[in-house]
Amino acid sequence: MSSPNLPPFAAELPQSALADFLDQSKTPMQLPTGFASVIPWSDGLMPNMLRDYVRDAADRTQCPPDFVGVALIVSISAVVGRKVTFYPKQQDTWEVAPNQWGCLIGKPSTMKSPALKQAIRPLKELEAEEREKYSNSLGTYKATSEILELERRAAKERAKKLMADGKKEAAIAALIEFSKDIPEPVLRRFTVNDPTVEKLGELLNENTNGLMLERDELGGWLSLMQTENGASARAFYLECFDGTNSYTYDRIGRGTILIESCCLSLIGCIQPSRIAPLVRGAVSGELDDGLVQRLQLAVWPDDERDWKFVDRKPDEEAEDRVRKVINDLHQLPENPRRTLRFDEEAQQHFNTWYIEHMQAIRSSEIHPSLESHFLKMPQTIAGLALLFELIDGGREIVRLDATLRAIDWAPYLKSHASRLYGSVINAPLIGARTILDRKEKLPEPFTPREVRGKKWGGLDTTEAVNEALEILTMFNLVVSYVVADEKGGRPSKKYVWRRNLF
Repeated sequence: MSSPNLPPFAAELPQSALADFLDQSKTPMQLPTGFASVIPWSDGLMPNMLRDYVRDAADRTQCPPDFVGVALIVSISAVVGRKVTFYPKQQDTWEVAPNQWGCLIGKPSTMKSPALKQAIRPLKELEAEEREKYSNSLGTYKATSEILELERRAAKERAKKLMADGKKEAAIAALIEFSKDIPEPVLRRFTVNDPTVEKLGELLNENTNGLMLERDELGGWLSLMQTENGASARAFYLECFDGTNSYTYDRIGRGTILIESCCLSLIGCIQPSRIAPLVRGAVSGELDDGLVQRLQLAVWPDDERDWKFVDRKPDEEAEDRVRKVINDLHQLPENPRRTLRFDEEAQQHFNTWYIEHMQAIRSSEIHPSLESHFLKMPQTIAGLALLFELIDGGREIVRLDATLRAIDWAPYLKSHASRLYGSVINAPLIGARTILDRKEKLPEPFTPREVRGKKWGGLDTTEAVNEALEILTMFNLVVSYVVADEKGGRPSKKYVWRRNLF
């Protein structure tokens, strides 16, 4: 074939492939993106006391406000912990703690880590204050313990004299007076980064209100949870999500350890390619124990390409308002623990949303893994309602404003969950979109091996590449053909883009 209108590779095309390539009736079709659209962030999702801080931090960091808002909510939930819990129903004993699990998903360019640091900075300041208090109390404890030792020695001398005088009861009383040790101060912790599960259990026993696991890169933690060695840790973390349960370890050598307060908040950053294996395991059923479904505040906002240089001081008034919220919640007594309920109007609105939400899940045709995710959402919305009420200053009952704001989070979170699960469910389509968008980086013709060699996200296996290329073929975007190996090896499959590609 030597027509000047044909590309050089046409000479190696089999007759059927050439005819397909020249067939003008096969019009290339527009390829969907494969990504579900998400509801954009709205200032109304945040209580008034927090809105300016989120916008200010997001603008200075040049990151999506979703990242700052979600991380701030999770950090505040860790301050409340189990101090105040919630009964979402008037008669039932279903109890909810407001601890939240969040995940910031995006490419490296989306500034996830700076956003996380800005969001949890007020909590870190509170933790620094607690370390200073602990340091001061530790000095007092050591000095008081020394005094106690002196008093014990004096008591022993008195007891000896009393025994010599035959006053045994008086000698015992003298020793008992100073027999109790002075309680050693405990450092109030709010965050942990990389504890073993056994150490985490000990820290939760010391901090019975709960803790927050904060990982700048959540991928390492999630990878551990998928290993055989991480199986027991995974079970413990799953229990910590509810926030109201206890947990018992039985280990040879360590004995039995009862953890009465299994309350953990969680926040971290991750790239889409790193969270994909976990979601894939949930979708396929291989790792469908509910771990990914517990990431209820997982957000994957659109990657806005606009960027500007910003260099200004933080909004001090906004920072002070957030500090006040956190300090007020920190001052709430841990004992006795309190449990709130909705007022009558708020209860009616929550019930209406709850019923519609559950009926919609059961009536729609959605993937079982996404259905499982949505089934955990009522607990999340109830916990947010309690949290928003406490942030607004309420302490007795959860009112309508906080409830409606929490309900507004439901469609927002559902849209982000749909994008997260859809990235795996629609992986072949997304892979095809990736190849199409980057077709200029491939030779022509190209092979599946050459596509895989680019190491593009989601196209890291032969199976994934072949599935994506099959989608491109179905949409009349490429023509495939087989070429025999000149050395007698296995034939190879090649692809060329259609001539009338849009």
